[in-house]
Amino acid sequence: MNISSQFIIKNALLSSRLNKRAGNRLSVHGISLTEFLVMEYLYPHSESGISRIELADHLGMSASGVTRLLLPMEKTHLLEKVSNPRDSRQSLVRLTDTGKTLFDDASNSFDHIAADATSKLSEAQQQKAIELFEKLL
Repeated sequence: MNISSQFIIKNALLSSRLNKRAGNRLSVHGISLTEFLVMEYLYPHSESGISRIELADHLGMSASGVTRLLLPMEKTHLLEKVSNPRDSRQSLVRLTDTGKTLFDDASNSFDHIAADATSKLSEAQQQKAIELFEKLL
């Protein structure tokens, strides 16, 4: 097996394990890791909102997959649809005040999860890994 294949396999295994670990810890807040990632992306755009297509691109999901993901989050009032001022045919999505509060609380838990998961790496190693992943994304 070549080095590229080994890299992808190790990355997939790491992703799977981190997803499980983070998902278990975030479940106390009533959200999954994917829902947390949605909230993390929407948080800085809380006033203006983001299109579902942009969110799908960011998460690496299909538009219909994002719609299915967002529906329960809308029902629990974590986010809301808003009209796009530039295109009335397209709706945007943004965090509600409830969503912002939950994200703030979940972020504290996530920081602890991340610190535990990366405890064997120095800050310089973590920064290098971030730079490498950015090249691949």
